[in-house]
Amino acid sequence: MALVEAIYRATKALPDHERFNLTSQMLRAAVSIPSNTAEGAARKSTVEYLRYLSISRGSLAELDTQCEIAVRLGYFSRSEDHVELVDRTYAKLNALMQSLDRRLSQKTSNSESPIPNHESRPSHAR
Repeated sequence: MALVEAIYRATKALPDHERFNLTSQMLRAAVSIPSNTAEGAARKSTVEYLRYLSISRGSLAELDTQCEIAVRLGYFSRSEDHVELVDRTYAKLNALMQSLDRRLSQKTSNSESPIPNHESRPSHAR
């Protein structure tokens, strides 16, 4: 949410002719990150949650690219708050995804396979 706030503040400095281009794209991408994260958290399965977190990370990558475009066009500087917030958000999202992925891996390795091991089945072909 802090990243969204920072992007809203930063895009106010963009020129008016970017309002329907870069500004609009950046705001959509920024809002998409916590929105997809929240939607995924409300889902019933870890697999679905991970899918929504992946979408959030994709939106973050879009936003990162758009910020770089703004820097290259001279609208933003690399020292602004949102640049650091993008990096911190990447780190947090990746950590959450890795944690959920580990939890999912442990669940599947601890549960019994629905298909029995072929060696434990009696052989009817003699």
